[in-house]
Amino acid sequence: MTLPFGKPYASVYDAFYVDKNYASEVDLIERIVGQYGRGGPRKVLDLGCGTGSHAIPLAQRGHAVTGIDHSRGMLARAAEKVKAIAWPAGVPPPVFLEGDLRSLDLGQRFEVVLMMFAVLGYQHENADLLAALDTVRRHLEPGGLFVFDVWNGLAVLADRPGRRVREVNVGATRIVRTTDADLDLVRHRCRVRFRVQRIDVNGGSEEFDEEHVMRFFFPRELDLALRCCALRLVDLRGFPDFERQPDERSWSVIGVGRAE
Repeated sequence: MTLPFGKPYASVYDAFYVDKNYASEVDLIERIVGQYGRGGPRKVLDLGCGTGSHAIPLAQRGHAVTGIDHSRGMLARAAEKVKAIAWPAGVPPPVFLEGDLRSLDLGQRFEVVLMMFAVLGYQHENADLLAALDTVRRHLEPGGLFVFDVWNGLAVLADRPGRRVREVNVGATRIVRTTDADLDLVRHRCRVRFRVQRIDVNGGSEEFDEEHVMRFFFPRELDLALRCCALRLVDLRGFPDFERQPDERSWSVIGVGRAE
């Protein structure tokens, strides 16, 4: 069992999320920044940037983006994607750095900090959660915005996760991912086990496993955690349906925090 987002999983990660509407999510991020902050190009810190699927389009839209991730495999994939793009003059690509978002200190501040695709949920213990939020506050200008999404505990309890199988094709290679999940209700955690099988055109195959432990959150819990780190939760909505209030039908929610 490899650590989360190890090199093997990083190599197939984008294939499993090719249908995820990142462009729409970036639209929503820009909408939130315009609605709750100041519109226009911003200086953005993307914590847990993964393969750059939010950071790269934000940079293409004129934002100055720095992406941080602990996984070298994911960062390597992000760098490959950047190199494949013909960047116009005057539009700098995002900067990607390896780092632990619980202790990161870049010595600079940003107007927007992101933690997208449930990155906050990888902070299992309260000490880790508060350390990550302290990092957010340390890097935000006063009044700056923190935009994040998490698993919504209301929906997790109402629609409990189980076994899922996803199959995708990358060229002549077939990739099958089987997902099993168990809930730890007391600790607000879901243990997710991935078994991935790659099958080439000649029938040869390889398998590997990964285990991800995800923390899910409730609205008052998020409000309290942000307040402990000099952040104010100014809005919490359904995600990706921003018009919906958080309820048991919204598996994910998106939060907007502001630096006090």
